[in-house]
Order: sequence, then C-alpha cells, then structure tokens
Amino acid sequence: MQTANVDLHITVTGRHLEITDAIRDYARKKVDSLHLDYPKIIEAKVILDVQTHNRHFAEIILFCANHITIECSSTCGDLYAAMDETISKIARRMRKYKTRLLKSHRPRTNTSIRHLDEHVFASEGFEDHEHDDVEPLIIHPENYRIKPLYPDEAITELELSERHFVVFHNQKTHALNLLFRRKDGDYGMIDLSQEETPA
Repeated sequence: MQTANVDLHITVTGRHLEITDAIRDYARKKVDSLHLDYPKIIEAKVILDVQTHNRHFAEIILFCANHITIECSSTCGDLYAAMDETISKIARRMRKYKTRLLKSHRPRTNTSIRHLDEHVFASEGFEDHEHDDVEPLIIHPENYRIKPLYPDEAITELELSERHFVVFHNQKTHALNLLFRRKDGDYGMIDLSQEETPA
C-alpha cells in the first residue's frame, strides 16, 4: 500500500490570486495526505483561482502510474474549503473505482464497450435561421493530451476523471478512439481515425 508519497513533485499555480507560502504549504500537505493503494501518484498539479462574486476554485490533477490521470475540482466561498472538498472528491472517486474494480475482475479482453455504427444526418434539420448571426463562444478552452491506452485503461481514465469522454490512441488497434459513458451505464467507443468513404 502506498502510505506516503515520496519525492512527489507538486506544482501549485494561482489565477487571479497570489500563491503565498501558507497556501502552497497547505495545498502540498493535502496532496501528500492522500494514501492511495492504487495507483501510485507520480506528479500533482494544484490550480487555484478566485472567480466572480468571491468564489474560490480549486482543481487538482494527479498524474499516476499506468497512464492514469485523476482530475477533480470544487468551487466554494473559501479557498481552503475548496481544496478540502477537491481532495475529498478524489478520495471518494478512488474508493468507488476500487470497489467496482474488485467486483468486476474483468480481464483486459472483456470490456463492456459498445461500438456504434456511423450515422450521417442531413444538415437541413439542424438549421436555425433565427440564430444565424450568433457567433459560437468558447467558454473554457482546455489543453487535452491524447495518450496511448488499451480500452480497459481508457475506462479507468474515464472513471477517475470528471470528463464525459476520453480520446486515446488505442494500443490494440492503433486507431484514434473516443470512449464515453452511455446512459444505460455501459460504454460507447467511436473510431475517429476512419476516413469518410467517398460517394
């Protein structure tokens, strides 16, 4: 069991606020307090922000062994409370994932992924002339790192993340895939590397 995070590289970054020694020490102690028996934490990033109406945002990203990334975030009226809540979310998510992992005992080749057939819809049905002059707005641009994973590792990535999907290079088929959680609880996977067949 990982009872301590030895020589763990922790980066604390502030947006719209100055990171004091007290804030940095508190963030590092909270991350160091995580005792995960799986997976092993290699690196951690803590991102803190003060948003409108004095709302404090804390996001923690853990880069772990076996290509696993754990991301959680919280928004509270107090910066320290936001960090506490984010750490609690990570711990709950890990306990939930560990329980599912112990129940399933699935081998690598047996994953509950449903492959969806490609459908092409006519564009006429989606036209809305009333809003033709409205320019789309990017609310929160993000960097997304596409990693080489097996499908079961992509499922793990999705379980441990707050994202609704995972884009990855499938190590089994060497294709670019998108994995997402279906409403029925199973997983759907789309092959993004297939080129459109000419008419």
